[in-house]
Amino acid sequence: MPRLILQPGKERSLLRRHPWVFAGSVDRLDGRARPGDTVDVVAADGRPLARAAWSPSSQIRARVWSFDPDEIIDDAFFKRRVAAALARRLALPEFAASVAEGAARGMRVIHGESDGLPGVVADCYGDTVVVQLTAAGPERWRRAIVGALAAATGCAHLYERSDADVRKLEGLLPEVGWRLGGPAGGEAAELIISENGVRMHVDVVGGHKTGFYLDQRDNRLLLGQLAAGRRVLNCFCYTGGFSLQALAGDAASVLSIDSSGPALVTAAANLALNPQLPAGRAEWREADVFSELRALRSAGAQFDLIVLDPPKFAPSASHAQRAARAYKDINLLGFRLLAPGGLLMSYSCSGGIDHQLFQKIVADAAVDAGRDARIVRRLAASADHPVALGFPEGEYLKGLLCQVD
Repeated sequence: MPRLILQPGKERSLLRRHPWVFAGSVDRLDGRARPGDTVDVVAADGRPLARAAWSPSSQIRARVWSFDPDEIIDDAFFKRRVAAALARRLALPEFAASVAEGAARGMRVIHGESDGLPGVVADCYGDTVVVQLTAAGPERWRRAIVGALAAATGCAHLYERSDADVRKLEGLLPEVGWRLGGPAGGEAAELIISENGVRMHVDVVGGHKTGFYLDQRDNRLLLGQLAAGRRVLNCFCYTGGFSLQALAGDAASVLSIDSSGPALVTAAANLALNPQLPAGRAEWREADVFSELRALRSAGAQFDLIVLDPPKFAPSASHAQRAARAYKDINLLGFRLLAPGGLLMSYSCSGGIDHQLFQKIVADAAVDAGRDARIVRRLAASADHPVALGFPEGEYLKGLLCQVD
């Protein structure tokens, strides 16, 4: 097997179970390896450290499959990893109950590095699994990964959404399509899940990510618990997940803003799926959020609960400075629109913005808005998005629930 020899001292991160080997840590590759092939990762002094997937086009030259240098990477390896990841989730009461009840709900089955499968994400929506492969290693083992997911979940349908921009960094082209089952012709299937008692459409073919933002499930539930009697503003609302939970929580009104007309059409369709919700309290507005927040401020509007869940402003640390300005701008406007005693739920899904920086941005925004505010709760992704202790990068979603005087 080819051997990836590290520079002296560069084994420290691997010894702490961090699964990435960066280009600057590599001394040389002994032997030949194609993209995605398994290589032995070896310290400068010859100590075997791990087995990893080789990715010559990426700054992350190798991603670790196993820290056991003797473990064989084959089809059986992927079956074990996928089965173990699913078992960990089903051991959690909230997911075990949904399976027992036969509920068509969403659950993340594989969360990349934190489940020991770097570059692999898989979400389950009822009997449909959506898989996304973003690195050379999973690309090499596509057939094994698809087979392992089908065997572990018993799904009737499996769709691949390997169309994320990050694949370009690996020298990979987009790959999409049904790998198991699916409607004739490959068109989008009508897929509906239930989340916290609210029904939602999931577009696995054309929707964002794998079709839905499962990571915000618990935070949407929290919003519903806080919404009673409040005037709610949901910014970057996408298909209305937060908005519908606010209505389910008996909000006095919910104004939802997004720049995507098609997303708002789906949001309205989601509301129609739930006749128990007070549709007359909902307003959908197609607009640029930054401009609309300023217009609302000029009009003297006030809200009791504001959700700021923007797209990824900083995909990497190199974009952090520009992204920080955008995050501060929307949080500043949000604080100015809050009524006394109001709540702000503010999020960042940018890997280039860490928790400390995000809190500083929100704090600076409150100061500039002239509002005294405090953190009521720190917010994160739901339990099916675990974070390996050796891989803090896996904790990409961060949020703050703040209350103003």
